[in-house]
Amino acid sequence: MASRDIYSTLSVRNFRWLWIGSLGSSFAMNMQIIARGWLVYALTSSATDLAWVTLSFMLPSVVFSLYGGVLADRLPKRGVIIIAQSMNCAATLLMAVIIFQGEVSFWDFIWFGFFNGSVLALSMPARQAFVPELIPEKLIFTAMALNTTGWNLSRIIGPAFAGLLIAFLADGDKTSTYGVGIVYLVIAFLYFLSAFVTLAIDAPGNPQRTDNSDPISDIREGLVYVLERPNVLALIILSIIPFLFGMPLNTFLPAFNEDILGGHADDLGYLISAMGTGAILGSLLMAVMGDLRNKGLWLILSCCAWAVLTSLFGVMGKQGNALIVIAMIGLISSWNMSLNRGMLQMEVDGYMRGRIMSIDMMTHGLMPLGVFPIAWIAENEGAGIALVASGIAFLLLIAFALVVFSSVRRTLRH
Repeated sequence: MASRDIYSTLSVRNFRWLWIGSLGSSFAMNMQIIARGWLVYALTSSATDLAWVTLSFMLPSVVFSLYGGVLADRLPKRGVIIIAQSMNCAATLLMAVIIFQGEVSFWDFIWFGFFNGSVLALSMPARQAFVPELIPEKLIFTAMALNTTGWNLSRIIGPAFAGLLIAFLADGDKTSTYGVGIVYLVIAFLYFLSAFVTLAIDAPGNPQRTDNSDPISDIREGLVYVLERPNVLALIILSIIPFLFGMPLNTFLPAFNEDILGGHADDLGYLISAMGTGAILGSLLMAVMGDLRNKGLWLILSCCAWAVLTSLFGVMGKQGNALIVIAMIGLISSWNMSLNRGMLQMEVDGYMRGRIMSIDMMTHGLMPLGVFPIAWIAENEGAGIALVASGIAFLLLIAFALVVFSSVRRTLRH
């Protein structure tokens, strides 16, 4: 039955082109994590600088995501996606030129990160809202699962390819930037491919709102909706906490890989690919457990497991052990986020779904609030101790949410 649904979903021509375009941009973003992290740490040897680069990418999610939701309702969605990917392609080509000229600096990654983050925040709601317009209602959940699978697949192959390409072209020279420049050219091509295949979609994704109401009123309506519905608020809280102290692991992987494990760019690719492999397994596990009981209890337990594994990873001193633990983190985190997303989709009314998804995306931009204190610990005590502290903070915040927010406690009964 599942395989039949997957075939039926991919046989829908417009969705298939959208999915291929999304796959291309996902590969671009995940390859960029390796290229950016490796070169920034090679230039600065600073975990704090890695955190600043992460902030430059995440801050636009806080500032622009809600406006992205308004754009998705007011402009043709296909056009928004094509323009966004074309802009990313042009900026990535410019970055490649700067790298090849040997003039790249830390601040180049700051402006480039802010630009990429802004484009993503303004265009992602349109991509998410486009799917229901291209696919029959009975196949929507399969379509969402395929999007998640594509993202996780890119987390496996993209980082490994980028890391191996950098290592091969550098030929052992840790100061070489040539391999990173080549990777940025590949990333630019993937953004171009994403824009090009989206042109093949023959549905424009017409605006859902044609009135002249104030966009700020649309945003305010979405925020009030969340605050007035305890179940929705609880799920967003349980989404924010993992992003504060679970996701920073990705930021400090370059430092942990080099300083604790003694690895190079290819080893960093293996670590992120192991996490992606675990994430694939986690999403598949969620697919076969979609009807499990006590979803709220399992959501909170998986948050706790994620926190413990983060601290455990911080004490790993060997590459083999680190690969096993980070694969487990990938599995639990993917399972947790899939469960949270599914529960949130079930709680939200259809006419509000786009704006609520943009609010959820905005809250994920708060990740630097967790990154910077962990970065300070990494600078002073080392990346391993920092990740142990991150896991402990994660666990304590879950306990705090259970004590303080009655809506979170009620989630246990779902």
